[in-house]
Amino acid sequence: MTNKKDVLRPSLWTPRPVDETIAVYADWADNYDADVSARGYKTPDRLATALKAHTTPDVAILDFGCGTGIGGAALRRAGFKTIDGTDVTVEMLDKATKRGIYRKTWHSSPDNMGFDVGAYPVIIAVGVVSLGAAPPQTLAPLVAQLNTDGLLALSFNDPTLNDQSYIDALDAEVSKGRVEIIFRDHGPHLEDVGMGSDVIILRRL
Repeated sequence: MTNKKDVLRPSLWTPRPVDETIAVYADWADNYDADVSARGYKTPDRLATALKAHTTPDVAILDFGCGTGIGGAALRRAGFKTIDGTDVTVEMLDKATKRGIYRKTWHSSPDNMGFDVGAYPVIIAVGVVSLGAAPPQTLAPLVAQLNTDGLLALSFNDPTLNDQSYIDALDAEVSKGRVEIIFRDHGPHLEDVGMGSDVIILRRL
């Protein structure tokens, strides 16, 4: 099995089956927060800060692919109050639930996100639709869960930005007139290796 710390190395951000991804994150759950913190993981706070300019603090937000709750914690620091979380990895979700920052959490699956269309005016997906995590085909169903004017805030790290399939998935949503990009900024992702990421906010049309 891939060493959990090695998953952070850019050379190992490669496509893999969903079952293998879940197994990697299940094995990593106990050490995930400490590992990414030690690397200087900046994207969650960058995304939460960017989102503040486009919605209100009392909006209901779904942290999709919440993992251990790092994204939810960043939203809290940014002033957001109503946050729910879901993830496909039970072990990661258990850590998120125990943080006490989510109104509710639930275990989702690749085939069932577990919430109705329009249930959330804002969805975040920090590092979720990316190499080593969810495939590019995840983006379109996420967009479809939003009503008109709903927001989807996500991030593409540098390895993901270099994979044309993810760029094509985003471009397709824009070109089909399903979303518009209202914010996009490149900045630090993992400081210790000088890796960056794009924080992107989409508005449903």
